[in-house]
Amino acid sequence: MISSKIGHRLDSPLSKIIRLIFKTDKLNPTYFTLAGLFVSLFAAAAFVYGKWLWAGFLILVAGLFDMLDGAVARTFGKVTNFGGFLDSVIDRYSDLVLLMGLILYYAHNHNMHLLILTAVVSIGTILIPYTRARAEVFIPHCDVGIMERAERIILLALGGIFQHFFNIMPIVLWVLAIFTHLTVLHRIYFTWKEVQKL
Repeated sequence: MISSKIGHRLDSPLSKIIRLIFKTDKLNPTYFTLAGLFVSLFAAAAFVYGKWLWAGFLILVAGLFDMLDGAVARTFGKVTNFGGFLDSVIDRYSDLVLLMGLILYYAHNHNMHLLILTAVVSIGTILIPYTRARAEVFIPHCDVGIMERAERIILLALGGIFQHFFNIMPIVLWVLAIFTHLTVLHRIYFTWKEVQKL
C-alpha cells in the first residue's frame, strides 16, 4: 500500500542525495541490494540476542538500502530484468532472516506461543509475493492488499524499537499474522475475479 501510494516519488530526492554523497553516476544498484541483506543479517542477530532497539534501527537502515537500489537503478538508467529478479530474491532472504532471528529468540526463551506466531507470519510473508508472481502469469497485475513489504518492514522496525521500552512485539506479530494472510486471501480473490474476465 505504501509502495503504491508513494511509487517512485522519492527517486528524485534520493538520487540527489546519492550524487552528493558518492560524487558519481557510476553506481551499481546491486551493491545497495546486497548491503540491505548484510544489514538485515545484523538486525536478525540483534533479535536473537534481544537487542531490540538495535534490531529496529538496523531494519530501518536495511529498508533505506532497499529503497536506494531501485532509486539508483531508475535514476542512472541501470534497470535490468536480472536486477529486478535479484532484488526480489534478496528481499525474500532479508524477510525470512529477520523472522528467523525472532524465532531463535523465542526458542531460546522457551516461548512456544510467540515462536509459532512468528512462523505463521513467515508463511504469510512468503505467500504474499508468491501469489503476486503466480497471478501475474495470467493477469497484468496483482498488487492488491494492505500488507506489502514496506508495511511489514515498518511494523517490524517499530516493534523492535518500542519493544525496548515495553512489550509491544507480540501485538506487532499478531497484526502481521492476521494481515499478511488477509492480503494473501485478497490476492487469491482478486486473481479469481480477474481470471473470470479473460
